[in-house]
Amino acid sequence: MRLLLDSHTTIWYLQGDNALSADARRLIADADNDKFISAASVWEISIKVSLGKIHLGFPFVDFYSLLDINNFEWVPITFSHLVQSSQLPFHHRDPFDRIMIAQALAEDMAVVGRDPAFPVYGVPVLW
Repeated sequence: MRLLLDSHTTIWYLQGDNALSADARRLIADADNDKFISAASVWEISIKVSLGKIHLGFPFVDFYSLLDINNFEWVPITFSHLVQSSQLPFHHRDPFDRIMIAQALAEDMAVVGRDPAFPVYGVPVLW
């Protein structure tokens, strides 16, 4: 299965936080699943770290190596993702989430997260 991890999901997994559901943790830990993180999520996390809204428990500069150690693959934002995003209805206005929705649709991925606005776009959501 191809999994696109939402920002909070990625942070909670890397921190070992109990806020992550047992099912989500199992899906992410399963070596048979391909795990992806959007460049948009990393950007969102970097902004929230710099504003002091979230604390990772490790320096942000180590974030990329932690993704690599955990076999998370990077999903760049491509022009086709931007086109897909521009065609989405405005059920959700968060630009980071909108690009993730577009990426999940374009790349045939299920999102691992708990945002209730994602399913209305037809994106499979696992939690």
